[in-house]
Amino acid sequence: MIKYNIPKEVRALFIIHYMPLLLIIFIGPMTFLKDVYKIFAEYTISLIIGTILLAIGYIIFISWSIFWTKNYHGQLVIDGPFRYIRHPHYLSILVLGFGLALFSNSLLALIVAIIAVPIMIASVIDEEKELIRRYGEEYKRYLEKVPYRFIPKIF
Repeated sequence: MIKYNIPKEVRALFIIHYMPLLLIIFIGPMTFLKDVYKIFAEYTISLIIGTILLAIGYIIFISWSIFWTKNYHGQLVIDGPFRYIRHPHYLSILVLGFGLALFSNSLLALIVAIIAVPIMIASVIDEEKELIRRYGEEYKRYLEKVPYRFIPKIF
């Protein structure tokens, strides 16, 4: 069993990041059970797009997780996936959320995924303020070198 203790100072942030994903996991299957709030009348489209997004989100999450576990020791990490975007972990959560919503063909889950985007952006902005406080000029140089939070060349 993997033992992971969330540090006290980031527990609230952790809950904010994962709550939309947990809601999507809970809400999505209700579409199947109750046969209501479908995105598409034909499920095949949603299933294919959702499966692709789930695979992409999972690959990003696992890649980030392995890299972070091996390389983070309290210092500013600017290589690996962090060479392209500043927040690969948050990107993986968002992609997984949209993938789950589409996979389950659930309009309610898709609404939660959409609402999660500005919540995640606000959290990232707060986290970046803390990183500037913690790492100072080193992080400011990193912001200039890697201007994209989630999607290279876009945002």
